[in-house]
Amino acid sequence: MYLILSSIFFPILAGLFLLIRFRTPLSGENRAVSRKTLTSLIGALLVITAALVVAALMCAKDGFTLFYLTKNLPVCFRIDNVGRLFSMLAVIAIPCAGFFSFAYMKHEARESRYYGFYLLAFGVLNALCFAGNLITFYLFFELLTLSSMPLVLHNGSKEALMAGLKYLFYSLCGAYAALFGIYFLYQNCDSLTFTADGALRASSIAEHGGFLLVTAFVMLLGFGVKAGMFPMHAWLPTAHPVAPAPASAVLSAVIVKAGVLAIIRVVGMFGRDFLRGTWVQTVWLILALITVFMGSLLAYREPVLKKRLAYSTVSQISYILFGLAVMNETSFTGSLMHVLAHGFVKAALFLCAGAIIYKTGKTRVAEMRGIGKEMPLTMWCFTIASLGLIGIPPTGGFVSKWYLALGSLKSGLPVFDVLGPVILLVSAMLTAGYLLPLTIHGFFPGADYDYGGFQKKEPCRLMTVPIVILTMLSVLTGLFPDMVAGIIAMAITGR
Repeated sequence: MYLILSSIFFPILAGLFLLIRFRTPLSGENRAVSRKTLTSLIGALLVITAALVVAALMCAKDGFTLFYLTKNLPVCFRIDNVGRLFSMLAVIAIPCAGFFSFAYMKHEARESRYYGFYLLAFGVLNALCFAGNLITFYLFFELLTLSSMPLVLHNGSKEALMAGLKYLFYSLCGAYAALFGIYFLYQNCDSLTFTADGALRASSIAEHGGFLLVTAFVMLLGFGVKAGMFPMHAWLPTAHPVAPAPASAVLSAVIVKAGVLAIIRVVGMFGRDFLRGTWVQTVWLILALITVFMGSLLAYREPVLKKRLAYSTVSQISYILFGLAVMNETSFTGSLMHVLAHGFVKAALFLCAGAIIYKTGKTRVAEMRGIGKEMPLTMWCFTIASLGLIGIPPTGGFVSKWYLALGSLKSGLPVFDVLGPVILLVSAMLTAGYLLPLTIHGFFPGADYDYGGFQKKEPCRLMTVPIVILTMLSVLTGLFPDMVAGIIAMAITGR
């Protein structure tokens, strides 16, 4: 109990302390000393939070109720294997991006505000992973939007403010749609406690089966907003380019996965047997495949690097949603594998983009010619992570997409059993088309390139070490797929 509470409320209270204690920006001749003190404090807070989460994952076994909203609505926490998997991603990606930001945010104003909301979001994400029922999950799902929105509008520009408001509007609309579903789900279940086998009463299915399908679809669409599923995907390519690069890394690698986790919980509450073969599954599959193809195509046409990576996130998250929509164990395994593979890869890619922007000021793809000569380590990591996103062995992206394709082919779903792998393959080709040219032109700029004029601009270790760690993890998940699949098998079976 205390480990779970500490992992949730320690970073939340630490974030609030930073927001209250350091209300005025660091300035003046003591700025360097103050900043060093602040970053040391944040580093310690991130390490302590990560240690608390790991301790909770390893030692906490029993769930508990914190308090009751009403007589039958407890706010409770419990660690299961699905939550454990998502928490593992968060506890790696968030500290890595946090340490990267110590160098990246050096020239940004209001650093203490940024780190305050960063820690708040970390704690709220831990609460999402450890939530024991749907009402607890929903409360912290809303708090995640409120704590992460300031990261989007951090620089205070007009574009950032509009992007933050767009993120807020889309997220709240999606959350209210999900809340609509929770009302009716509550009336037709004995409990909102998470289950993998369905919580609907048999009598409710018999009497209100058609309406419950509508309820399920509304909830899937509502929670799908956070995951960037078409037609409510537009906030992602607007928010990512204006947010600081380490915030973009966390948004893409972890925060959008809150929508995926929510959808897994919703499917578990309704039950795969109830949804399989219905119009809900068919429409969900169509929306997921549209998003996969559309996101890749828009990324291929996008000239701004961070926005290109944002459209890529739209596409890649729907790989996960497609696997969940197929609703068999093989595709579910592929989806959860892609949660980890995409998380490590996309965090590495956004941090690489941030390092390039920080050292050169270049933001457009056309400006990256010869960047591999100036920043070889960064671009090698970018290249390896890109191979993972495309799905080239031995990266984790290859293994996850293999499971997704096999699951689709084994599903027996008319049209979708073949159409799914075809669209995934086309998307992979488009992914190669929008990522590999950066590597090719970066390392082989051509005969007319001024080789004597470039200067080495590799960033400091605070930036390169997190990038290298995440890049290595994107490969290790592919080199040891049986270990990852074993963890996921426990999540599927509940053992």
